[in-house]
Amino acid sequence: MHSLLDLVQRPDAPHEPAPERSGELELMDPQRLYELWERQSWQAHSIDFSRDREDWDSLDEGLRRQLQWRLSSFFIGEERVTTQFSGLVMAYESQSEEAFLTTQQVDEARHTQHFNNFYEQVIGVDGTFDERLEFARRQLAPEFTEMFDVLLGEWGRRLVENPRDLEAKIDFVVLYHMMIEGTLALTGQWFLTDYMEREGILPGWLKGFRLISQDEHRHVAYGTWLLREKAADPALRRRITERLAQLIPLTAAVLLPPRSNPQLDGALGYTAAQTDDFAHSALSRRLRVIGIDMRSLAEAAV
Repeated sequence: MHSLLDLVQRPDAPHEPAPERSGELELMDPQRLYELWERQSWQAHSIDFSRDREDWDSLDEGLRRQLQWRLSSFFIGEERVTTQFSGLVMAYESQSEEAFLTTQQVDEARHTQHFNNFYEQVIGVDGTFDERLEFARRQLAPEFTEMFDVLLGEWGRRLVENPRDLEAKIDFVVLYHMMIEGTLALTGQWFLTDYMEREGILPGWLKGFRLISQDEHRHVAYGTWLLREKAADPALRRRITERLAQLIPLTAAVLLPPRSNPQLDGALGYTAAQTDDFAHSALSRRLRVIGIDMRSLAEAAV
């Protein structure tokens, strides 16, 4: 098995070289991604949770706590990326990119609505939308707050202040599309979806989560396209590499169960090592597409 930290802690280990940038692998550009969004749009409030409430009430308390830790990360994560995304929309470089980026912010708001509905109708957290968010926040680790409140907020504000700052745009896309969505979200989605399918529970939640995953594959496709385009410039490729080296250790920490709840390791039948290995493979694959040299990435972290 591999760990995310292997990418930045082993500069002397053999690394697969990054491929030369070429036209062999075609990535979807913003116009095609926008057209795909039109075909794949869906409504969060149309999902039926009636069976989910029955399933939730039948689960034992320990399993509910394990699920809530994972679901809380998604609920707060979706809300955070929704509120911090405006700067990237302002940083568009073409009309097609502007059109796609506006759909992405709508997607994130819709995902937050899905989780709010689930927390209200299934988990049974009464009160307002904001009160349900606060309920979810109490289950998160400090590393999560560092990534989603501090870094995402600061790097988003840099773009709001100067949307033409290309380095700020690259920083935000590396953080958001590569680490938050491409590594954390898609990893968590795979394991949660696999568990729900195996157990045959929470069909409403599962339907919405599959649709969320469909949206986020579009988002990650945009980030991969943008970073590959920018990596053609050696100076910008170094910028991408440096930001990855900075963010990978924090991302690895967010993947782990909170230190206050070590019993969550192995919950749902998956260990933290399995999760880490999946995340390593997913990120490594995208970095090879972008054209990031793995040895340079490890050396940038030294």
